Formats: sequence, C-alpha cells, structure tokens
Amino acid sequence: MRAKRVFAGSARFSCRQDTMIENLYELIGGHRTIEAATERFYKKVLEDDNLRQFFKRTDMAHLRSRQVMFISMLFGGRMYTGKDIHSAHALARSHGLNHAHFDMFIQHFRAALQEVGVEPGHTEMILKLLERKRSAVLDPWP
Repeated sequence: MRAKRVFAGSARFSCRQDTMIENLYELIGGHRTIEAATERFYKKVLEDDNLRQFFKRTDMAHLRSRQVMFISMLFGGRMYTGKDIHSAHALARSHGLNHAHFDMFIQHFRAALQEVGVEPGHTEMILKLLERKRSAVLDPWP
C-alpha cells in the first residue's frame, strides 16, 4: 500500500496572511461552498473539449472528493491526505498539460465560484492562491 502525504496549510504565510487564509475558508461558506464550486468546476471542465481529455480514465467521484479536501486545506480548512500536487499531475503533464490549459482551469474555477455566490474580492484571493500552484502543477521537476 502506498503511503500518502499529509499536508496542513498551503504555504508559508506571515501570521496575518495565515489568519486571512483561515478566515477565507469560513468567509466563503466553508466546506459546503467549496464542494458546490468543485462540482460546478468539474462539470465545466468535462464539457470543455480542450480539457476533458485529461480525465478520460479518471474516477471523478474520487477526484472531486480529493479536490474538495485539497481546496479546503489551501483556504485554511481541513487536512489533505492525497498525493502532493506535482505527483498528482504527472500523467496530465505527460499528456501535454500546459499553461493555456491551466488558464482554462482557472477561468472555469472563477466561473464556478461566482455561480455559488463567492464575493468577487474573495474569488480574487482564491485565484491568487491557486495561481501560486501553477509551477507545481506544470513544471516537469518539483
């Protein structure tokens, strides 16, 4: 059985930023909002001809649950017990995942957050956090 890493927190932040990130999880509505946004996000992704290719053999229920956990952790919520973000995207990178695709994912997540009622200022904070993960997702070496 393969060991899973446990991640707590999204990155190194100053004390003020830590508080802001922890508050962000609650400010946007916590688990319920993240779950709803993730559901809408993957609906959009799977309808996108440019992105659906990366999920042909993916257990989407499992991916959604891991993504909710990861996003929750990133915003100051619960722990994440899945693969690290670089390893999780290795297969997609080998199938051509690039910056244009990442931009499309960000656009779909923005739309999903708006649809579930996340305030524009909070949406921008969230997207900045996700943008910080670009190199971990796309770079061939960690």
